[in-house]
Amino acid sequence: MSQLKRPGVTEIRVPFRDVDMTGRMFLASYISYAESVVASFWLARPEIEDEPIYSASKVTCFLHRPLHYDEPAIFTAAVDKIGVRSIGFLVSIDTGEERAAEVEIIWQASNREDQQPASLPEETRDWLYRFLD
Repeated sequence: MSQLKRPGVTEIRVPFRDVDMTGRMFLASYISYAESVVASFWLARPEIEDEPIYSASKVTCFLHRPLHYDEPAIFTAAVDKIGVRSIGFLVSIDTGEERAAEVEIIWQASNREDQQPASLPEETRDWLYRFLD
C-alpha cells in the first residue's frame, strides 16, 4: 500500500506562517501538524457504541533537524504503544530520506459520564494493533 494512501499520512510544504525569522519551522507547528495527522488517522477507526472520550496527556517533540520554509515534509502517524487505558502515537516527520522530527502523543481514555479513566474497547485495541510499529 502506498504510504500516502494509508490513514494518518499527510504531505506538506512548510508555509511561511510556520517559520521564524531564520526560516526554521516553529516547534509548535510540528506539534500542530502532528495532532492533525493523528486526528485524521483516528477517523479511520471502527465505530464503537459507548466509546470513551480521549484526551492528550503528553506531547513530546524530538527535533533531529529543523524544517525550513517551502521544504516538503511527510507526517506519518503510527501507533507506538497500546496500554490498558491509553494509546501512544508516534508521528514521524520526514523530508526526502531524512528524519527531521518525531512527535509523541499519548491519549488517555475516559468515561463520558464521569470523566474517570476507562479501558480501551477491545475493537479499538484490535484495530490499533494493525498500525503498531
